[in-house]
Amino acid sequence: MLTNEQLLQKAMEAAKFAHVPYSKFHVGAAVECKDGTVFTGCNIENSSYGATCCAERTAMLKAVSEGHKDLARVAIYSPDSEGYAMPCGICRQFMTEFNYDMELIIAKANGEYKVWSLKQLLPEAFTPESLL
Repeated sequence: MLTNEQLLQKAMEAAKFAHVPYSKFHVGAAVECKDGTVFTGCNIENSSYGATCCAERTAMLKAVSEGHKDLARVAIYSPDSEGYAMPCGICRQFMTEFNYDMELIIAKANGEYKVWSLKQLLPEAFTPESLL
């Protein structure tokens, strides 16, 4: 298991690959699975804005497409954000599919970070368990 700082460093590296010709807002994410495997992602914009994919979902999609559905935590970083680079609502909902107890390590551009649980950021979420 990586330290929070090590996982954030991977998110910082991933942000460098962001494709952001419209917003100019780079975001990187690093998802750590329960077995310690890490997948990174960046945001990838599209001229048809709805086709844009956030960094968090890019990293999670990579993990799941490689057979890892046991997501434990995610680090999120943007060098362009004075505040914390909070995940959007779609990403928060997407995370609940894999671990509603997920830990989120969210940083400011200066590297200062806080840790939240997904439940704190999306209380009373629509989860797979709520379908049962």
